[in-house]
Amino acid sequence: MRDVFHGQILGAGSTSGVRIVVGRWLDSPLGGFADVMLAAPDGRRTLLAPSAEVATYVGATYSFDEVVRTPVSVDASETRWRIDAGPLQVSVELGGRTALGRLLRLVPPRVARSTALAYVTDPVARVVLRGVRTRGTAGQGRRETYGATDMRAVTGLGGTWAGEPLGELAPVSPEPGFGFSSTPQRPSLVTLATTITR
Repeated sequence: MRDVFHGQILGAGSTSGVRIVVGRWLDSPLGGFADVMLAAPDGRRTLLAPSAEVATYVGATYSFDEVVRTPVSVDASETRWRIDAGPLQVSVELGGRTALGRLLRLVPPRVARSTALAYVTDPVARVVLRGVRTRGTAGQGRRETYGATDMRAVTGLGGTWAGEPLGELAPVSPEPGFGFSSTPQRPSLVTLATTITR
């Protein structure tokens, strides 16, 4: 089995303590879709999934206390993402490419997305980006690798979760604990390929 998901992951924290990880998948075995992993200030982890198929697959790959089926849409532009996911409404402002993003752009996409490179870069990622790993377990005897090709800064955030204000942008801290890897602590938008193999 080899499932490859091509898209983007946006990770951001807020001064309310809510941390979000938004996946915008343009091409995947499940088709194009978006989903949200959310960690509340008390640590409770919720998956917002647009379909039963996504809820089952993502729920078996990462750890959640609750899975909510709800339409998830991402209105993405060069400067802003607007996310509408049932109880979560959020607008995120995007900045320029980071220094790491500029380095990632130098690597040919095919090489950057290879599972072999993920094993080589994992020790480096652990040191350079606290909490980030490029390989690990994906549950049910599966392995997962990440191959990033770009990174941009997230510069602003506003919105509500369950009717309560999120506050302003903050680091993704503490680490949400959805799986073996976290998004970078510094809010960011990463373009990548995620590969899950058995």
